[in-house]
Amino acid sequence: IFQTMTANPLSKAAILMVAIVLTTLTTWELFLRNKGITPSYDDGPALWSNNRSMVYEPADKATVFIGSSRIKYDLDIDTWKNITGDHPIQLAVEGQSPLPSLYNLADDKKFKGRLVIDVTEILFFSKSPGAINEVSQDIKHYKNLTPAQRASFKLNKLVEPQFVFLDKDNFSLSAELDKLKIPSRSGVFMMPIFPLDFGRTTFERQAKMTDKFVADTNLQNKVKAIWVFFRKNDKNPPMRGAPLDSIFQTVKIAVDKIKARGGQVLFVRTPSSGAFWQGEQMGFPREQYWDRLLQITNCSGIHFKDYPSTAGFICPELSHLTPADAMLFTKALIKILTEENGWKFPKLSGQ
Repeated sequence: IFQTMTANPLSKAAILMVAIVLTTLTTWELFLRNKGITPSYDDGPALWSNNRSMVYEPADKATVFIGSSRIKYDLDIDTWKNITGDHPIQLAVEGQSPLPSLYNLADDKKFKGRLVIDVTEILFFSKSPGAINEVSQDIKHYKNLTPAQRASFKLNKLVEPQFVFLDKDNFSLSAELDKLKIPSRSGVFMMPIFPLDFGRTTFERQAKMTDKFVADTNLQNKVKAIWVFFRKNDKNPPMRGAPLDSIFQTVKIAVDKIKARGGQVLFVRTPSSGAFWQGEQMGFPREQYWDRLLQITNCSGIHFKDYPSTAGFICPELSHLTPADAMLFTKALIKILTEENGWKFPKLSGQ
């Protein structure tokens, strides 16, 4: 058969092409591996939808988390599971408000579970369409999942952890072109690029800094500069007056829907530090935002500054915890939930 194939010029060309492709991919993979880069899951609509499908687990066996990037970094999935025996379902999305997810869960009559809402004020109380675009696309994807997309996800689940080059956010053609850092020009706005080591994603959607990032102040300073870039280019002042009141009311309505079905809702303010924290205090005074949120929704809340076990964390780039500190924060969060909020978990309640 091989002789027949090789005798055909078209077959020879096909074999040569396959050989070139395999050699190129193998070389590319080995190059990335030699640089110390490890596989990471593409955290797009498919992975988010997989987690979204899990929210119907019994309320005493699972907890759903929504929010922005901080809870993705600060909640250590393995620590939570090992201590509580509870399944943490991570639905937070980087750079996005949790409100679309909250409204989606509130309108889902089948959801009756426990919900933790992470509050990053600059995103939670945002009027920018950019703060909801990505998570809205995730929700749309989940609602319109096709059998082919489900099958594709199962295949990707097997393949993605085996190959570094499949990380499309960092190594696709479009990602490589973005790294050219072409200056912004009329009609084209170039967004800054986060260092790869700032965030690697697990299958359970936990984001983690690499050891290299934790040790490298140059990488940390690059991310700090990105925060400054976003602040300078944010044309929307902090929400006040009627728009703010409207947010509070829509959140209350959503929370009440979940509570009416027997669900639990709790807000958490995860750590930030340094200039980032100082700016947040000035732009979003606690009494006008966090305190009012808890008062209007009649929900419990855990603010990191209220507890000695969580108040002293230093974020290396001012806004997210290292993997080691995420484990400590998660342990502290569990203790606060059980001792002060009466939450029960399988491993901690004799179940």
